[in-house]
Amino acid sequence: MTTLLQVEQLSAGYGEAVVLNDISLSLGEGETLALLGRNGTGKTTLMDTLAGATRQHGGQIFLGGQALHTLPSHERAAAGIGWVPQERNIFKSLTVQENLTAVQRPGRHWHGSRAWTPERVYELFPRLAERKTNLGTQLSGGEQQMLAVGRALVLNPRLLLLDEPLEGLAPIIVEELLRAIARITREEGLSAIIVEQHPQAILKISHRAVVLDHGRVVHASDADTLRENPDLLDSLLGVARKL
Repeated sequence: MTTLLQVEQLSAGYGEAVVLNDISLSLGEGETLALLGRNGTGKTTLMDTLAGATRQHGGQIFLGGQALHTLPSHERAAAGIGWVPQERNIFKSLTVQENLTAVQRPGRHWHGSRAWTPERVYELFPRLAERKTNLGTQLSGGEQQMLAVGRALVLNPRLLLLDEPLEGLAPIIVEELLRAIARITREEGLSAIIVEQHPQAILKISHRAVVLDHGRVVHASDADTLRENPDLLDSLLGVARKL
């Protein structure tokens, strides 16, 4: 399998504070990685660093062989990073349709599938099609999350970063989003890294898993190994599972 993302001895944080220490990992074309760990272990910092939103203190990041660690965040988006942060970052004063068309990039066919357009996003999320003239402020939390994912998709990225996409959402919306993420990754072949506090839900649709603790990788395996070994998962995520 062709390697898409290569992270080598990465250290990063905010200002002088170093949160990540000596992180190394890789992700193949068409693979989904579940990024797990207790709260405060560096998961969001790693996602922010891949997107270019932190201060990098050392190490290297390559996407498709291109060095990302030297690029500002907007150039990383052009290189193929689609980022859905926890804050969602939709334009709340714009309509759903305007949110999608404002950021849309021509399809690159990075991974062999059809280009993502607003029409394809509406097919993926019928709720958004019904609300395409609604402002961002008029959407529920779940609909805002769908729009945030849609905005990342119309960038036609090579790698999708999803930071806790299911957080605080109603169970019916969680199921809808999980089906959509599975389609994007499993059927469409888009590579993704997903941070999530509900590990079993994400491990089912992931190929690989990495667990962080104190800003370091403490476990890396295929996703099924963790999903089928609850004792190991509990030992790695025990605090989070008991909250």
